[in-house]
Amino acid sequence: MTDEIKEEISEDIGDKAKEEAKEAEAAEPSEEVKETGEKKGDGKKEEKKFKSKCAALEKELGEIKKALDEAKDSHLRVAAEYDNFRKRSQREKDAIYSDAVADTVRELLPLFDNLDLASGYVGGENVGEGLALILKTVPDILSKLHVEAFGEKGEKFDPNFHDAMMHEENEEYGEGEIVEVFRKGYKTGDKIIRHALVKVAN
Repeated sequence: MTDEIKEEISEDIGDKAKEEAKEAEAAEPSEEVKETGEKKGDGKKEEKKFKSKCAALEKELGEIKKALDEAKDSHLRVAAEYDNFRKRSQREKDAIYSDAVADTVRELLPLFDNLDLASGYVGGENVGEGLALILKTVPDILSKLHVEAFGEKGEKFDPNFHDAMMHEENEEYGEGEIVEVFRKGYKTGDKIIRHALVKVAN
């Protein structure tokens, strides 16, 4: 084999190798293409994450709105129930007061009737006896109403029950002793209806 033939064969082999290298290079993406592809892949991942986060936030917002609506509805129901309770309580209070007044007047009516009859009596005899009999019914009436009279001569002065209208220095009486009652006091339970007006010694 001559040197010329060897040289031609070598050139053919070199050309083929170059062509194969070019084809391989064309088939393999460049670094720039690789980087761009990676960037596109990363962008899709970020977009997917963002969409997922948005969906989670929307779900959370929906739950918060639902809870807020339930709380608002509950508040409105409580407000309505309280308003009904307040109105019902006021009605009951008014009814109790009306019943108390009616019961009180009902017990006093016999006394008023007797006084009315006494005022029409023109005969002068025994008027005092008649009035005394009428007055005897007063304690029974007060007892039915759970009212108790107080303020008697000889009692110890108590500013919680008595009002001192006058004061007298007198060694015959003890200190703070009531020597005269101008007007009796009345109470129901622990509630004072009216203080007794009295004169106090020493």
